[in-house]
Amino acid sequence: MVFKSLTLFARVRGPDEFWRKRKIFKLAAHFFGRRRNCYSITIKGIHKSLMFCFRGRKLRRRQISDLWDTRLEAACLQHGISPKILKEGLSRNEMFLNRKVLVDLAIWEPRTFKSLAKIAWSRCKIDGLNNVQHLNLPTGVITRGMLK
Repeated sequence: MVFKSLTLFARVRGPDEFWRKRKIFKLAAHFFGRRRNCYSITIKGIHKSLMFCFRGRKLRRRQISDLWDTRLEAACLQHGISPKILKEGLSRNEMFLNRKVLVDLAIWEPRTFKSLAKIAWSRCKIDGLNNVQHLNLPTGVITRGMLK
């Protein structure tokens, strides 16, 4: 194609516009009706969906964090120790485990979590923390069959 002037050259959009629109339409492949086929409506829908996607990721992180806190409190309550004392005792023993790892151990390896709770409790008792003096760590593992 021969362009006789600069203005005619500028007006031709060529394949770049096709591929730019195609990227947008690929993102809208699961939309219904004109939100999928009409470019100007598709752009608005894509912007809104990407905004909700960002919000959803933040919300999911917050919900997962709350779930870890709840599960850690339940596991610590089962072994007669508070989560704060557990974290303090483990850090004094130079065992730096985050909440996710502690919760996974409490769910999938309860005996390992019990031994960690005992280690943390005994270290806090040796160091003389005031909150630990009145705690008595239960013996044995409480299983679902015992709860009736």
